[in-house]
Amino acid sequence: MTHPLAKVRRMFEFVEAIGTVTFSEVPNEAFLALGMRNYWDGYFAGRAAPLGRAPAEVVHAVFYNFADGEVARHIPWVWGKVSPQEAIAVRERGSTAALRQMIGELADSPALARLADLATRAAVSAPTEGRPLYAGLRALDVPEEPVARLWHAATMLREHRGDGHNAVLVAHGIGGTEAHVLMALSLGMRAEEFGRIHHLPKAQLAAVVDGLRDRGLVDDDGGFTDAGRETKERIEARTVELAAPPYNALSADEFDELIAGLEPIAAAIQAAGD
Repeated sequence: MTHPLAKVRRMFEFVEAIGTVTFSEVPNEAFLALGMRNYWDGYFAGRAAPLGRAPAEVVHAVFYNFADGEVARHIPWVWGKVSPQEAIAVRERGSTAALRQMIGELADSPALARLADLATRAAVSAPTEGRPLYAGLRALDVPEEPVARLWHAATMLREHRGDGHNAVLVAHGIGGTEAHVLMALSLGMRAEEFGRIHHLPKAQLAAVVDGLRDRGLVDDDGGFTDAGRETKERIEARTVELAAPPYNALSADEFDELIAGLEPIAAAIQAAGD
């Protein structure tokens, strides 16, 4: 069955909170202990591992939103320190430990196993065509331990949405760096202030903004035009629509149960981060 898109959008908030514990201190320390040089080595090793030993060019294409050359600073170097199979295991253990630490007693509640089951049923139900990161995760074994299973399901749902978002960006002719510029503007920030692109050389970033200006999406002051704002909103709306199919595996009551159950878990994660 289909569900209201407002609820699908709400689920993304919870999926994002749970999935991104992967990028927190505990998993990072686990990767550093294996010989990674910095945070980004562990990031690329863990996130790219379901793709196998794919070259930097392929990882760059699949991840979509990194500037030219950023992936190649880490891939394939990391595979000289850890295999993709080892990276998958380290990522799962570290992420599960981080999630358990952040949510405290909720980790051992009987309700969590039920939530993990519902999330997993949704996460394994969507078509994989055109969704490489999601497909890579679907090929992995689903963990049995409930906290690990919930993290894994959230990660699948997060990458499913991300693959769909990239497809929408491609369809709108928006490149990865351009997408970050539009995100910055939607948050009321200038492009050079946004964390994911502020490190880029000024001339490179200016050229991206100029390209968006030439297309009528950015005005002379570096802010949104009406067309730019409308394009950004259309991209986000279509992304939500493409993120909906996994949840069709759940009944309306089950989907509501999942949303209600994940809310305190996401709140605990946010509180731990604060």
